Amino acid sequence: MSLKNSAKRFLKHGAIRAGLEGVALTRAGALWPAAAGRGVILTLHHVRPARRGGFDPNATLSVTPEFLDEAIRVCVGTGLTPVALDDLPALLADRQDKRRFVVFTLDDGFRDNAEHAAPVFRRHHVPYTIFIAKGFVERTRSIWWETAKVLTRSKDKFEFDFGGGGETVLTDTPSRKQDAYERIVHYVHSNDEDVAVAQIDRAARSRMIEPLSIVDQLIMNADELRALAADPLARFGAHTQTHINMARVGADRLADEISGSIAAVETYIGRRPTTFAYPYGTKVAVTPREFDAVAKAGIQLAVTTRPGVLDATSLERPTALSRVSLNGHYQKRRYVKALLTGIPFRLL
Repeated sequence: MSLKNSAKRFLKHGAIRAGLEGVALTRAGALWPAAAGRGVILTLHHVRPARRGGFDPNATLSVTPEFLDEAIRVCVGTGLTPVALDDLPALLADRQDKRRFVVFTLDDGFRDNAEHAAPVFRRHHVPYTIFIAKGFVERTRSIWWETAKVLTRSKDKFEFDFGGGGETVLTDTPSRKQDAYERIVHYVHSNDEDVAVAQIDRAARSRMIEPLSIVDQLIMNADELRALAADPLARFGAHTQTHINMARVGADRLADEISGSIAAVETYIGRRPTTFAYPYGTKVAVTPREFDAVAKAGIQLAVTTRPGVLDATSLERPTALSRVSLNGHYQKRRYVKALLTGIPFRLL
């Protein structure tokens, strides 16, 4: 199974890289300028110095400050105007304004957003929006994918019950670590998420890993968020209370996740958020029900992770906006330029 999974990963990354190279080398954007639409909302998570070597199944979620700086330069150099997410409705509604825009967003409230990303944004005078999950800020919910990374990276084996009884999971080689991590991901997404997260936490604690300590190391607390809010370029949006897959919970839980998150962000920042990011944000993690629920709660704009650019129809469904990920595996200037053309998303 390790060999098969490794081959799939290699082919997937190879196909994406080949597509980006093709768009970049052929300068297809000049031939199809309409594909770029009115601009793009970019997604980031971690922004921190490069880490050399070692197993990191979440490398896709981490870019360097140097790459962020380069991405901003590329965006501005291709004629995009950086704007804040919550300013988009008025800007896109103005028919006299023909500019194309770029919006920078960061999910989950990682401390490195303040330490490494904010200085880059300040240097370029670029606004940015950070989406906050209450459970992370208040240390009541673990970040399961970070816990799973530490568990699989630092141990040669651990005990886990994937639903068929406890078993020993071997993680003594890089390929076994990756397989174990992917099994955990599948387990989370195919079972009750609260139960799955609790099971991951138990497995970690059995190996002397404290999941909430990982959260404390990585996520800004309320005081740090208040301090960052003094930056006039910083904006903040809601991101649920527990970073749950919203499409898989009942109506009452859904409403509570949204309203509780909005109230928490207002408490931390002193301003009621008008923007929202759906956890995971994929087609299976957010549906029209969730689009309507956040709108009902007073959210003006909400973002998914479904890839795409801004266009003339964006304001028809402002709680279902697409974003483009700045992916840690593809930190090259020409890849950013290729993404900004919008052509890769037209070909999906």
